[in-house]
Amino acid sequence: MTNPHTELPPAVGAFRYTRHAARTPTLGPGRLEAGRHPVVIAGGGPVGMALALGLANHGVRSVILEADDTVCVGSRAACISRRSLEIMERLGVLPAFLAKGLPWTGGRSFYRTEEVFRFEMPHDARQKLPPMINLEQYYIEQYLLDEIERRNAASPGLVDLRWGTELTGLAQDGDGVTLDVRNAAGDYRLQTQWLAACDGGQSFVRKALGLALEGTAYEGRYVIIDIELHSSHPTERRAWFDPPWNPGSTVLMHRQPDDIWRIDYQLRAGQSTEEALQPAAVAAFVQRHLDAIGEGHLPWKTVWTSVYRAGAMTLDSYRHGRVLFAGNAAHAMPIFGVRGLNSGFDDADNLAWKLAFVARGLSDAALLDAYSHERIAAFHVNAENAMRSTEFMSPPSRGFDLLREAALSLSQRHRGIAQLINPRQTQAVRYADSPLSSEGDALPAGPLPGEAMPEQPLAEGHLSDWIAPAFTLLVLQPGGEAAAPADEELARARRGAVPFVVRTIAAPGAGAADARAEPAVFEALGARDGAVYLLRPDGHVAARWRRVPPGALPRALARAAVASANTTAFEETAA
Repeated sequence: MTNPHTELPPAVGAFRYTRHAARTPTLGPGRLEAGRHPVVIAGGGPVGMALALGLANHGVRSVILEADDTVCVGSRAACISRRSLEIMERLGVLPAFLAKGLPWTGGRSFYRTEEVFRFEMPHDARQKLPPMINLEQYYIEQYLLDEIERRNAASPGLVDLRWGTELTGLAQDGDGVTLDVRNAAGDYRLQTQWLAACDGGQSFVRKALGLALEGTAYEGRYVIIDIELHSSHPTERRAWFDPPWNPGSTVLMHRQPDDIWRIDYQLRAGQSTEEALQPAAVAAFVQRHLDAIGEGHLPWKTVWTSVYRAGAMTLDSYRHGRVLFAGNAAHAMPIFGVRGLNSGFDDADNLAWKLAFVARGLSDAALLDAYSHERIAAFHVNAENAMRSTEFMSPPSRGFDLLREAALSLSQRHRGIAQLINPRQTQAVRYADSPLSSEGDALPAGPLPGEAMPEQPLAEGHLSDWIAPAFTLLVLQPGGEAAAPADEELARARRGAVPFVVRTIAAPGAGAADARAEPAVFEALGARDGAVYLLRPDGHVAARWRRVPPGALPRALARAAVASANTTAFEETAA
């Protein structure tokens, strides 16, 4: 917990830190706060705040317990993917992210001093968002905090963020979790129906429950150095393998807002972490690096340093009774391919609507088991790609080292071999075996059940403009024949417990619609002759049909929301 009497962290570029005072609620006998909160979130970092805003989208109040009294120090997780930007749009913070963040689409890799590979991430005219932006984590947290404050101004207490409040103990029973906390004014106790552990890689909640991450930990260590440097080099990812100024190592460099540049470099075997982080050693390395890339004449200064070790590890379940885990509390991911915070945002996006539905009584608590199932499956998909990148970026053995040297030395002459250098950047994951998906119709194209709905351009705006953080029945109607379910079918579905909205996209002149699209959009979504998609609140496909069969919509809604208490009613109304 931050000492409130210490000085604020120094300003970085245009960013100024603010210290937030701890607050103690009204307490009753035994220093117990009255009532039971629907959700308490341990950890007020980006994942915890994103989860709170996601819950707020569904009208569910939450309390965030954050031990520090400022947003984070240092760039930390600085690359935000297109998928995460889509999530940020649902949370209301996208304009701030895009206004400050630096978009980029590709990068270059060098072997010693020669360029050997250039990559471009998927990006075309259909997209309204860049494939990646660079934005320091302190800005990320500040923009999420700004949105929380806006929500609280409109609905006081919707997100109760308690700064300077450390979680010190917990006990759960069938009704919820009792938490012991401490701030500068003393200890107190509060109760919650559900506890979401978003308290990072050193998670107190995980340790308190006697849980451990399992998986692969790598020996490779990387030093992170943020510097202020007024360079005009464009925003791209640059990687140097075995550079003459740091032989046997890998060096990465990214531009960030406010002329802050992020340098990551691999420590060689036998190098001391403590010595590498000494100011003189940092200064010598940075100057050597800048001299080598032709920018040694520019003035610079160190802003922040840290160190990390790559690993791909996870809990075997993200639900333990009334406690749920997300972000680095649930898993550790190598940063290569920028899957760390981006995976955490996906966790929060997946968990928020499920936890909200359970807290509101719309869904059975088994829906939270589906959260664990889907996100652990996503971890393994992400980890497989990240581990391939890690084994190349930070070879775990002499054998991998020899393979990398061979690939790098041959890559200039053989483009196929150069693909081994591809950093495999993060992208949306399909929940291929999700228990929430329903069987529907085979379509000639378009996302399968479990996939995220891809972006498409419309006559005005984009498809995502019409997809709210709610169950959405997306009706694609390119011709005169109606693809939408009959009115009586929609009425049956609306008598169930699961709320949903209907959005119709039609071709120009094809009848009433919310928006219009050209034929190429319908082709891309397998809807040349019309189609209907049922989308979950996180934008993943729950079901799809050419035409919705009688009773299929209420059954698919009940399955996707695990509305077990209402399944019989759904089936009876659909009969």
